[in-house]
Amino acid sequence: MLKIYAGLAVVAVAGLLGGTAFVALQRSANDPFADCRASAVAGGGGAIGGPFTLVDESGKSVTDKDVLTKPSLIYFGYSFCPDVCPLDNARNAEAVDLLKAKGLDVTPVFITIDPERDTPEALKDFTENLHPDMVGLTGTPEQIQAASRAYKTYYKKQDTGDQYYLMDHSTFTYLMLPGSGFADFFTRDDTAEQMAERTACFIEKS
Repeated sequence: MLKIYAGLAVVAVAGLLGGTAFVALQRSANDPFADCRASAVAGGGGAIGGPFTLVDESGKSVTDKDVLTKPSLIYFGYSFCPDVCPLDNARNAEAVDLLKAKGLDVTPVFITIDPERDTPEALKDFTENLHPDMVGLTGTPEQIQAASRAYKTYYKKQDTGDQYYLMDHSTFTYLMLPGSGFADFFTRDDTAEQMAERTACFIEKS
């Protein structure tokens, strides 16, 4: 059932991205990153990302300018997720380590879509189990919704009437570069090695 919901979430977000999320980007002489890209977004890269104000694992209010100070891999999910989020973020963490081996410093960022359960303390436990450099962010429902809209993500609570509810959500990982913003996105089909290779390409050309 979870796989069905995840599939529906991908379809929904593909629509938000203009229906071209999986279309190969046409090479452009004016695009310095053309050789790095494997995807295109309707409306261009400027359609993804934007200012946000959230709360970090220490309970401090932070903005995108505080968090995205170096190349970052951003994922929207939740700590109670039974399989998708841990697997995706473990892969993201592996990609970060592969990049570190190349001498490239990248921050893995986890933004919760479940602020009701994902307190700063809960996020700290979750991220510390995945990677020492992973940044966990929560906030008010309104702050989370604003960040989700900026990144064109999808999420919806399955209302089961108890504390064991699940969340339907999209599963993209976004590569953000300081100064230029959105660079590319990765799907669940991308391996850690593929993520590291493409991310390194963007960093080296930036």
